[in-house]
Amino acid sequence: MTKPQTILVTGSAGQLGQSIKTIATDYPDCEFVFANRQQLDLSNETSITDFFEHQTFHVIINCAAHTAVDKAESEPELANQINHIAVQKLSNIAKQHNTKLIHISTDYVFNGRQYRPYLETDSVEPQGVYGQTKLSGEQAIRNILKNNAIIIRTSWVYSEYGNNFVKTILKLGQERDSLNVIFDQVGTPTYAKDLAKAIMNIVQGRNFKHVDFTTSIVHFSNEGVCSWYDFAKAIFELANIQCHVNAIETKDYPTPAKRPHYSVLNKAKIKQTYSVATPYWKDSLKQCVIDLQGKVS
Repeated sequence: MTKPQTILVTGSAGQLGQSIKTIATDYPDCEFVFANRQQLDLSNETSITDFFEHQTFHVIINCAAHTAVDKAESEPELANQINHIAVQKLSNIAKQHNTKLIHISTDYVFNGRQYRPYLETDSVEPQGVYGQTKLSGEQAIRNILKNNAIIIRTSWVYSEYGNNFVKTILKLGQERDSLNVIFDQVGTPTYAKDLAKAIMNIVQGRNFKHVDFTTSIVHFSNEGVCSWYDFAKAIFELANIQCHVNAIETKDYPTPAKRPHYSVLNKAKIKQTYSVATPYWKDSLKQCVIDLQGKVS
């Protein structure tokens, strides 16, 4: 009998971690260990060392990150510790134990000034602390792990869990008659469950399981393009909420961190290499809204 593939999922209380947990039973040949911040605190190097002292894994899926984009501007050291230094340490541990690593990164490594979907090979120019620390994490992986690591950049992640745009908009739509939402930032929403499925599709692939592959970067989001304004309108339409949405410019809603104006990712590489599905963003949003409304009722 083949031994199960042991998979560690860090940041298990986050959106992606919880989404992987919901589909874990679909993979009976995998043995999952889900570690939240209490069990594995990436802001604490001793916690990382202690966690791996007596256990090893075939695969680490690193979903943990300091993702509070505005807060990162006032907490640069903490953001760097979690998004960069801890990733460096995980990479060294993965190398030591011949563990494969899947790491989640972000569209924020780009400057957001492009007008065609970003390729993995496009030049990077993060505009804030969050993007810079995530880029440093990517670079640490590539420096340490020449093989057996995949960096997945994604964008605009939402789900039934945690704090995200969809849940915030649904809540505000119930409380207010109108909302102001930015229309001049364009990207693609990513349903965390679709990303979770894509990750497990990669993990289950023959090339991943049995071959020492060259470390690479791939992009994943849902299919299509929209602004935050379009996103909000679609949420209200699917949830049948009567709330007027006013389109405003980025300059009318200042934030501590600069947001990219264009965040569309080209997904040709991940589709060709790993045959993953990239559902249309509105179709996935519909499923999420149905699930969220079901929880409320």
